[in-house]
Amino acid sequence: MSVFDLFWVFLIFSAMFPAMQRRLLEEARARLIRQIERRRGTRLITMIHRQETIGFFGLPISRYIDIEDSELVLRAIRLTPPNMPIDLILHTPGGLVLAAEQIAQALVRHPAKVTVFVPHYAMSGGTLIALAADEIVMDENAVLGPVDPQLGQYPAASILRVVESKPLANIEDHTLILADIARKAMEQTRSTVIELLTANGMDAERAGIIVEVLTSGRWTHDYPISVQEAQAMGLPVQVGLPEEIYQLMDMFPQATPRRPSVEYIPIPYRHESPTHRLY
Repeated sequence: MSVFDLFWVFLIFSAMFPAMQRRLLEEARARLIRQIERRRGTRLITMIHRQETIGFFGLPISRYIDIEDSELVLRAIRLTPPNMPIDLILHTPGGLVLAAEQIAQALVRHPAKVTVFVPHYAMSGGTLIALAADEIVMDENAVLGPVDPQLGQYPAASILRVVESKPLANIEDHTLILADIARKAMEQTRSTVIELLTANGMDAERAGIIVEVLTSGRWTHDYPISVQEAQAMGLPVQVGLPEEIYQLMDMFPQATPRRPSVEYIPIPYRHESPTHRLY
């Protein structure tokens, strides 16, 4: 075989290797998902949004909850028998309100138990989906987020406060229109959250308190709600993810076109005195 032939073999292999690697990773994920399903007797659905690379140049994009996600999750729920519990792994910054509400409503209508696992964060629309679960299981350092509606770059609650603090004659028509939309968005969000919480058996009084905390705009939209805060407000939050969940998360690697900013030796260490080596 000539050098020219070797060059073409190398070129073809280099072109095919990423696809082969991706295929092997997908098969490994499917095996682990099936293993978790057999052990827990559930349907396992994952919604994991990481930065991904696309296109010829591998340009990075960020993923959010969108209509495609809601279509796929709703299909998975339809394929699940009514008496089979559902586990949902959530790792998302949020996204489209319509898609998040569709998923939440479908989960709350499922007759069997629904468990949401949050290994790192489920913000905004992710929190809305989590509220539809009978049980939310989080890593001790994981966070949820407020579900107050946003109008473009502005929180709906902040728009309403501007209108309330100024004389009507000094407010532009554009701001008044935004305030009208903001008021409707606030009412719709409160109604949705109340419906989700009470559908799972929570009493109306406690649900009303949670709605006020999550939708009133008391925090910025990216405020991290810790496990302790979520439990204190009355959400059905438990701590302690199964080890397989962490293993599955490792199979959804972040795109790394550049050197990673965080590095460590990925093995567990035994606790030893400083005079002893770790290896």
